[in-house]
Amino acid sequence: MIEQYVVDLHEVDETQVAVVGGKGAHLGGLSRIEGIRVPGGFCVTTDAFRRIMAEAPSIDGLLEQVSRLNPDDREVIRTLSAQIRRTVEGIAIPGDLAAAITGTLGRLGEQAAYAVRSSATAEDLPTASFAGQQDTYLNVVGPTAILQHVSRCWASLFSERAVTYRQRNGIDHRTVLMAVVVQRMAFPHAAGILFTADPVTGNRKVATVDAGFGLGEALVSGLVNPDVFKVRHGEVVAKAIAAKQRAVHALPAGGTQEVAIDTQRQEQPALTDAQVVRLVELGRRIEAHFGRPQDIEWCLVDDDFQVVQSRPITTLFPIPTADDQENHVYVSVGHGQMMTDPMKPLGLSMWQLTAMVPMHEAGGRLFVDVTRRLAAPASRAALLDAMGKGDPLIRDALETVLDRDGFVPSVPDADPGRPPAGGAPAPDGTDPDPAIVTELIERSQESIAALERDIRTKTGPALFDFLVEAFEEHKRVLGDPLNIRAIMAGMQATWWLNDKLQEWLGEKNAADTLTLSAPDNVTSEMGLALLDVADVIRPHAEVVAFLQGVEDDGFLDELAKPAGGTEARHAIEAYLDRYGMRCVGEIDITRPRWRERPSTLVPVILDHVRNFEPGAAERRFEQGRQKAQRKEQDVLSRLRALPDGDGKADEAKRMIDRVRAFIGYREYPKYDIISRYFVYKQALLAEAERLVSAGVLPEKEDVFYLTFQELHDVVRSHQVDGPLIQQRKDAFRSYHALTPPRVLTSDGEAVTGAYRRDDVPAGALVGVPVSAGTVEGRARVVLDMADADLEAGDILVTPFTDPSWSPLFVGIAGLVTEVGGLMTHGAVIAREYGLPAVVGVEQATRLIRDGQRIRVHGTDGYVEILSPSPAGPRPS
Repeated sequence: MIEQYVVDLHEVDETQVAVVGGKGAHLGGLSRIEGIRVPGGFCVTTDAFRRIMAEAPSIDGLLEQVSRLNPDDREVIRTLSAQIRRTVEGIAIPGDLAAAITGTLGRLGEQAAYAVRSSATAEDLPTASFAGQQDTYLNVVGPTAILQHVSRCWASLFSERAVTYRQRNGIDHRTVLMAVVVQRMAFPHAAGILFTADPVTGNRKVATVDAGFGLGEALVSGLVNPDVFKVRHGEVVAKAIAAKQRAVHALPAGGTQEVAIDTQRQEQPALTDAQVVRLVELGRRIEAHFGRPQDIEWCLVDDDFQVVQSRPITTLFPIPTADDQENHVYVSVGHGQMMTDPMKPLGLSMWQLTAMVPMHEAGGRLFVDVTRRLAAPASRAALLDAMGKGDPLIRDALETVLDRDGFVPSVPDADPGRPPAGGAPAPDGTDPDPAIVTELIERSQESIAALERDIRTKTGPALFDFLVEAFEEHKRVLGDPLNIRAIMAGMQATWWLNDKLQEWLGEKNAADTLTLSAPDNVTSEMGLALLDVADVIRPHAEVVAFLQGVEDDGFLDELAKPAGGTEARHAIEAYLDRYGMRCVGEIDITRPRWRERPSTLVPVILDHVRNFEPGAAERRFEQGRQKAQRKEQDVLSRLRALPDGDGKADEAKRMIDRVRAFIGYREYPKYDIISRYFVYKQALLAEAERLVSAGVLPEKEDVFYLTFQELHDVVRSHQVDGPLIQQRKDAFRSYHALTPPRVLTSDGEAVTGAYRRDDVPAGALVGVPVSAGTVEGRARVVLDMADADLEAGDILVTPFTDPSWSPLFVGIAGLVTEVGGLMTHGAVIAREYGLPAVVGVEQATRLIRDGQRIRVHGTDGYVEILSPSPAGPRPS
């Protein structure tokens, strides 16, 4: 193959990233768009970079060392990357390569001024922009200087920030190559950046233009604040003109310098409104060409716009696809399910197939389209009420959208006499029979036992036909009116007690205490049951020592060897038989279950061994029950002292009995779902193993990157689209960098709600009060349950908790989460255990530092940070 070291910019397009890097490919593509002017130039190709790297084989060894480092090993990365850069810059450019570059310069104008710009093959990609990771040099004049700066661009592939960025994004350094763009300099009157979607809100219909005088470097480097214009539908809808005191200009002999701007010009706009609108029109043309919103660098030369770079905006949250052009409003499923991490394709499709309402995927998350329910008055009121009880920020965000004229059309109620679709059944005034809880649990257990029995004989296409029917049974059990009535009975009684006891007695969140140690709560029982496992292990020092050294999931086979190990193993196995289908992020069927990865539980068991005395589970439950009983007596006696007190007390007693009979069942339907999921997963993984044995798939977990229907097709055809699976893996990795919004519109706008409260101390973090009481202690910021290192009195601060976190709740003093509402699982279990808790605290894990002392006001819904810096060791 003949190596090509130089190629003209106008000869390449965006398909040639491997030859000219991301920036070069995009510039070549831009130059082919009608009406878009791109300064001329050429690319020094990746062939040239390979030639240079071959001159220094020692670099391979250094890259091998770097690849084994943690991205946080800053000092070592700094040292190794500097060594690599020095090596690259020290390589003499071979004569034929230098001649190819200087010969092209001669044809374009040897003494003209050029911008010399890095263009890596992992750059300006849809999933990782790498913006600012490599170097650009402006106003470079003369062949010698051009060659020197080409070498510097090659070396910039190994800057500390570029190496760290690749480490964090899981990109192998040895697979990334560097091309260099050498482009005629533009000497602009003004320059800046155009975002074809609002980079803050994500709104795809609002473009943002940042503009300043002179070269764009003044804006990029932060030397000046830009003028900012917002454009919607061809009109400037907002602008802020900055005082621009300095600019960066090119020097005649090469290089750049800062210059002061005349006082009378400083507050003049860098662009007229007409120029801004014209620029956005060009941006829309570029966006249409590349098929996604763009971050565009532009220059204004003699009233003519030139484009010097365009890359995808990678921080925007994707929009669910719709089959119409109407406006849509989507609500996050993950915020309600306390799992906002991305899900793999099989997990997404399985949840969609078993959910009670249609769900739409975007960015690895699921959303429900609530547009129709917002459009009609009755269903709108019911939806806002339900959302407000679940997550006040979602309600406020929906109200923000409704306040915008015309975005959600208004339609009459379909049938004023019927409750809205998906809304809670109206209370009929009669108390449900508490015996239905036992009946529902028995029905669930019988249905799951039948599923386990019947699925054993199913393989191949017959398994998928069986599962389709099983999903209908799954939804039938969940949608059983009796099931819904039992769930709502406990929730409505909770709301009634909180409202009425505040009205009558002036007491906030009284139901929090009245629900302590409620019966039939499978999630709180799961947490307490692990304390019983710790009781079995605690007397056996050899078992404790063995567990402290556990590093993999095969430890149960070895556990019988130390003294007391057989008892310990039986206790853990019994726990896994009951709860082993659970795990963090359990709504994603692809997540490893405790039964599949029992080592996850070992650190929690050891914490319990260390922090608790024998019999703690039974004592805690009984203490909670007695505290609830005392609270009931106190409330009823105070009510009887009021006017019409006997009537109020009788009503309250009826609701207390109702809440204690039914609130525990609130957790059972999720247990039913996850129990079924484990049965489905085992059957699907067995099918995946058969595909691996047949040579269809390299790894069984590759099926996680296929939807249920796609997996069915693979099983039937024994053919798989390998590139699709790799593409899905890359996309899933990129989704972790995205923050899912609570509410998302079809314009792409992530709508953030607000609490709008004025009863909170200055500097406090606001959230939803979900479990009464006030507690002060050390914050333990935990992002992964497996990394939890908790001591008695600690306050757990985490993005979200689902039922799998409940074993940690028995060892903490309070809870703060970023996601959640009054009836989400973490809130229910916090009340069960009597933990003061505030949920829905935006960015809690960033604003609270691990080790700080904080005070959690679980009754009033806010958190105070008491110490300015960490007061204890960070968890591992």
